[in-house]
Amino acid sequence: MQNELTKLIPADFPDNARVWVYQSSRPFVEKEEIEINEQLHQFYAHWQAHGAAVKGWAKLLYRQFVVIMADETDVEVSGCSTDSSVRVIKSLERQYDVNFFDRMTITFLRNDKAEMLPFNQVQYAIDKGFVTKDTYLFNNIVTNKKDLMEQWLVPLSESWLANRVSFSEVQ
Repeated sequence: MQNELTKLIPADFPDNARVWVYQSSRPFVEKEEIEINEQLHQFYAHWQAHGAAVKGWAKLLYRQFVVIMADETDVEVSGCSTDSSVRVIKSLERQYDVNFFDRMTITFLRNDKAEMLPFNQVQYAIDKGFVTKDTYLFNNIVTNKKDLMEQWLVPLSESWLANRVSFSEVQ
């Protein structure tokens, strides 16, 4: 999976660049994706912290996740600059009638597509074979580029969720 992410994530950010991942309550259609990426570009092209330009990047990935990244090598992202990124996310929520702050929905990568499940239905999905221990889970709690590249998409069996579910012997 890291190979695939390498094509999506800019290489010119250090491993310790800060990352925020916001999962939408629904996938976006192509027209919305184009509009959202333009709005995100406008945001990070003008992102500032205490009057200094933040080296930032943001994009809608897998038509469902807004990923924002900040290189804090020269300019640290602080309260006001973090608030401005959250305002962009809140604006997208209103504009597209979605929720980016629902932490009770888990998303898996199946057939190269993000598919969501309510947290309380994950075990059922495992029991029915919809999800296996090898199904990739989007781990949205990553906080830096290194973790984004190495731990954002991980097999369910290697994720934070693994010890909260049980896998049948068939898998």
